[in-house]
Amino acid sequence: MPASSVTARVPVGRALSLLMLGAGLLGTLASTVLTHDRIASLADPAFAPGCNISAVLSCGDVMDAWQSDVFGFPGMLLGVVGFAALAMLGLVLATGATVPVWLWWTVQAAVTAAFAFVVWLIVQCLYVIGALCPWCLLVWAVVLPLFWYVTLHTLRRGLLPAPRRLTEELCRYAWVGPVLMYGVLAMLIVTRFGDRLW
Repeated sequence: MPASSVTARVPVGRALSLLMLGAGLLGTLASTVLTHDRIASLADPAFAPGCNISAVLSCGDVMDAWQSDVFGFPGMLLGVVGFAALAMLGLVLATGATVPVWLWWTVQAAVTAAFAFVVWLIVQCLYVIGALCPWCLLVWAVVLPLFWYVTLHTLRRGLLPAPRRLTEELCRYAWVGPVLMYGVLAMLIVTRFGDRLW
């Protein structure tokens, strides 16, 4: 399959298909609940989201911050659309279908943008807002491995330029990336909030 042909069909393994489907469904759920709560809070300033658990675990504090509307509208709306599309694509791929190179480039661009946005939100929540949104944590939990494994797939298929040796090593130890990302995130959260989480 020549990677230079944007219409060439690219196969994908069942594991990545199911990851995309699962991540899409979980991300859609989280984004939908956040959208509902955001609309409710705009309609009724006294509304308290159900995920306001403690002073630190508080969706309300995160939703009220300007960072949640950084694009000029509630950012969770992007999540509803993006994750729903991801779930649909994952379902199609799980049936054994293949999609063209250009679509994989689109998926790679989307998950890279989502990853960058999540990293930015992590920094904002930890060090600026000073609160964590449980539903946002779910989104972070699905975006991190999603970015990693989609990137490995595009590297393995030659859709992204990278030294062959590097690609082989990354694929050989594919589990390391998500473990490291989760570990760093957990360390940052514990270091920042400690026992105030509960």
